[in-house]
Amino acid sequence: MSRIARGVSLYSFQEEMFLGQMTVEDCVAFAATIGAAGIEILPEQNMPTFPDITDAQIGQWRDMLARHGAHFTCYDMFLDTKRRKDRLMTDDEQVESIHRDLVLANRLGITNMRVLIFVRPDILERCVPMAEKLNVHMGVEVHAPWYLDHAWILRTIEVADRLGTSHLGILPDMGIFMKHYPPAFRARFERQGARPEVAQFIVDQHEQKVMAEYTIYEVAVKMQGNKAEVAMAETLRHAPYANPKRIGDFAPYFRHIQAKFYEMTEDCRDPSLAYEEVIRELVKVRWEGTLSSEYEGNRWIQDVHPVDSREQVRRQHAMFDRLIAQAETENRQKA
Repeated sequence: MSRIARGVSLYSFQEEMFLGQMTVEDCVAFAATIGAAGIEILPEQNMPTFPDITDAQIGQWRDMLARHGAHFTCYDMFLDTKRRKDRLMTDDEQVESIHRDLVLANRLGITNMRVLIFVRPDILERCVPMAEKLNVHMGVEVHAPWYLDHAWILRTIEVADRLGTSHLGILPDMGIFMKHYPPAFRARFERQGARPEVAQFIVDQHEQKVMAEYTIYEVAVKMQGNKAEVAMAETLRHAPYANPKRIGDFAPYFRHIQAKFYEMTEDCRDPSLAYEEVIRELVKVRWEGTLSSEYEGNRWIQDVHPVDSREQVRRQHAMFDRLIAQAETENRQKA
């Protein structure tokens, strides 16, 4: 049986929840029906009275999850450093805010917390004792344009190693493995006025992994690109293709994965992100944790047709089932 569990971030259903087409319970119920029983929660979005959550409310959440055979996997924290107009949060205030989130995660029975990438390693170091006391792993989100080997990420890992703690590490966002430029991105920019030949040039540059700034210069200056074309070129700054083979080196530092995706084809394939290579490496190193769907394709298609987040998430989990089974078969054959 696979060590890799499947789950969903409630963020995936942001479109339907915003429009009042789905409730939080609708999202949980649907996830459970496709075998994605692990629920990643964003308390600021999903709990209207946050941060003031009563024991009764927590009981209601637990009852609701139990009704659908679901469970929490991850707590997504935010750090509102610009809460005040006149100043940023002090270091002490940042620590206090993270402590608040650790306590709530613990009360909810959650042992993984997604930490925003901009949170400084020295701030997190001050939070480690509380994380250890409450048994909550703080995973710094490795989000594009950062990547596993980025110096900022390595600083957090160095702190974890120095402290010898198992409660501080990373949490990869699969957007760092963008092998091909997303067709949904290109189509949106062409609807906004990008010329097909310029769009193709940008796609070709990404395919060759040319540095983003070179492509932006070519489009903006040499091609005299219009607003849509320059904007499309600028997305390359956030479209890295990290090497999936490095996953094994970092696997000890993460317990949860945000399985970012922008679109799934009708035959349940991701045209952009290197999930086949990623899952092969995860199975190879016997990683144990949850692949948590994070659908962000709604914003690229909502101008032309209704968003169906449920179908997109369903297709991704059909892909996960297929790829995990294939990778496990390959491993057994090599053994």
